[in-house]
Amino acid sequence: MDPVFLAQSKLRRRKFDDCIAICTDILNENPYDQAVWYLKAQALTEKNYVDDLEMDEEGAGDILMDENAISEAPRPGTSLRRPETGSTHQMRPVSSSGRPMTGFARPGTSNRPGTGAVDVERVLTGQRAGTAARPVTSGGRLVRLGTASMLTEPGGPFINVDKLDLRKYATRPALAKVLCDYILYHDHNPRKALELAALATVHAEYKDWWWKARLGKCYFQLGLLRDAQKQFNSAIKQCPMVETYHELAKVHVKLDQPGVVLDNYMRSIEKFPTDVSLVIGAARIYEMLGREEQALEFYKKALKLDNSNVECVACLASYHFYTDQPEIAMRYYRRLLQMGVNNSEIWNNLALCTFYASQYDMTLSCFDRAFQFADDSNMADVWYNLGQAAIGVGDLGLAYQAFKISISCDNCHAESYCNLGVLELRKHNVEQARSNFLHSIQLNPHVFEPVFNAALLAYKLGEFQESYQLVEKSLDIFPGHAESAELMRLLQDHFSHH
Repeated sequence: MDPVFLAQSKLRRRKFDDCIAICTDILNENPYDQAVWYLKAQALTEKNYVDDLEMDEEGAGDILMDENAISEAPRPGTSLRRPETGSTHQMRPVSSSGRPMTGFARPGTSNRPGTGAVDVERVLTGQRAGTAARPVTSGGRLVRLGTASMLTEPGGPFINVDKLDLRKYATRPALAKVLCDYILYHDHNPRKALELAALATVHAEYKDWWWKARLGKCYFQLGLLRDAQKQFNSAIKQCPMVETYHELAKVHVKLDQPGVVLDNYMRSIEKFPTDVSLVIGAARIYEMLGREEQALEFYKKALKLDNSNVECVACLASYHFYTDQPEIAMRYYRRLLQMGVNNSEIWNNLALCTFYASQYDMTLSCFDRAFQFADDSNMADVWYNLGQAAIGVGDLGLAYQAFKISISCDNCHAESYCNLGVLELRKHNVEQARSNFLHSIQLNPHVFEPVFNAALLAYKLGEFQESYQLVEKSLDIFPGHAESAELMRLLQDHFSHH
């Protein structure tokens, strides 16, 4: 069989290593064979390709170094950094009310932000695979990802981009396009890709939307968001594509303009009414803004288009759980199991649904399955939830043990410390309870329950000044908490009479 035809066949069947090996052998004999060069570059690109349409979480470094961030505080509902108040998104009770948050993330992703303790290292890095020790800037991150796969053969890299005459390649659209993707996805060098895309755009007399979209991608990776926005808008005007709409949405999310993102999604859904990814994109933005009802509506629309979409089913289940409909949530989670999603989070959530639906006989067997699938990343959360269920049925001994085991699995699990504090108080171990509350606050200062519990304990011990400071902090975190407001009123009365 002709080796070039075989290489093409391997590429089509996504057997990239075989394709690369065949192409390397041919190129050793004839280094100027353009067709084989094209095939090898394509195979290397496909092998290293990462679907960058998904919005990856920003690390604190990205946020702190963001020059596009607006210094003035935005109004609630107009910014992703300040979702609308009063929604279940903003304040889902965690521990004191026995409504754990664990596992209600999209299956396959990490736990929902806010669950467990805030680990500084985790916050300072992004949440996407392969970015565990990611540097601050986007460009730095991508270069870092590329270093491992740079040397594709013993003599050095397959294409030495620095030595290429990019002007020559810009005049050959087919070769230029595969080279541009190679530079972006294999070498992770957006500056060189930008140079090539700019030359090719000029050669195409600004009529090729593909080059404009690639220019936008390069600008985005280099952090030049306004330039990226112009290029994507121009590409959409010339040739509307689903991928370009997603890229434009990413730019506006980075600029913290959720209203513009939603407008773009609505326009794109009109053009591509059967595309599921656009509908889900709009639903995610509504969810990030805390507008749960609209998010629910769009997730349902997406399910009508694709009734086996795991993310939509999981999000609907989560919504119904947090709106006191555990029976309906249970049906959705059972549907996920039927679809073959079988992990610790699903069984954990089923256990919680059966517990709140008063089907106690099934709760423990679901927790048992959750433990079978659990690993170091979520074992503490499952034990924490078991402790919640034990409190619900009045077995405080089991609850105490569960929270202790949760802390032994993850000694930064703030919610477990908070609940242990409550159980220690019942045993009249006041100092131990206070220590647990304060440790919980230190681990996760964004959760209001340990702050309120510590304030109430200080009030009962007669330490009114400390209680006042703590309850003030509790109301800062959750202004709508009735018990904190009541305690604040009692303290103000006390101070006014003395």
